[in-house]
Amino acid sequence: MPVLPAWLTGPLWDQFAAVLPERPTVDPSHPLGCHRPRISDRIVFDKLLHLRFGCSYQAISDTTCSATTIRNRRDEWIRLGVFTRLKQIALESYDRIVGLVLDQIAVDGSITKAPRGGEVAGRSPVDRGKQDLKRSGMTDGYGIPLGRVLAGANRHNSPLLAPTLDLLDELGPLSDGITVHLDAGYDSDRTRTELTARNLHGRIAHKGEKASIQASQRWHVERTHAWQNAFHRLARCYERRSTVVNAFFDLADTIITVRSLIRRAWTTHRWDTRPRRCP
Repeated sequence: MPVLPAWLTGPLWDQFAAVLPERPTVDPSHPLGCHRPRISDRIVFDKLLHLRFGCSYQAISDTTCSATTIRNRRDEWIRLGVFTRLKQIALESYDRIVGLVLDQIAVDGSITKAPRGGEVAGRSPVDRGKQDLKRSGMTDGYGIPLGRVLAGANRHNSPLLAPTLDLLDELGPLSDGITVHLDAGYDSDRTRTELTARNLHGRIAHKGEKASIQASQRWHVERTHAWQNAFHRLARCYERRSTVVNAFFDLADTIITVRSLIRRAWTTHRWDTRPRRCP
């Protein structure tokens, strides 16, 4: 069974390969003029997609690629900023073809397990003090992930709002009248002051008042958290370095964005590799 359908892995790899710098198959600086051929980037890329199931590096390694090669190539791509660039390209393509709903923004936090701790893990207040990870995620009005801020599970959502909204600067100049949808955890004067300073409108649920999640457009970010948790490598994160965790989140967000783009463009656009049925 493939990790992802061919109509999704094809565009992902084509763009990923376009971002990668050229590398010789054999290292020309080897003193004997020979060396083992470099493992194909496509093989390592497919191995990283297998991490979607939460497998360990040893579990997905085989005769074609070792666990050490996967880690080394992963770190090389992180240093080159490949995962960040890939996510930016996916967002730009989605905005150009479908259009991001940037007048409605949703922000919320989500806690996932981090059994090995790490740079962005902390004592969980809801899991007997175990090491957990919190992400403060931001989405557009449809649920396309725009970015996230990682922190320990012991951090409250409210102080993470400002650094999360700072990610809007990466999208370029935005129009006025943006509404930010927040749950009751952000119901404070500090939050309202922060939104006012940024010329943003806030729609915040009130503490102590029962309201279904569908009362506003906040449910979009909740659905995106569920999409991200479908990548078991993120739902139970064993990575300790924040750069690696962010890289896997960027890869997951790219997959989510491209998948939504293909599904929404299927009825309005035609292209050579278009799936025969609506995905």
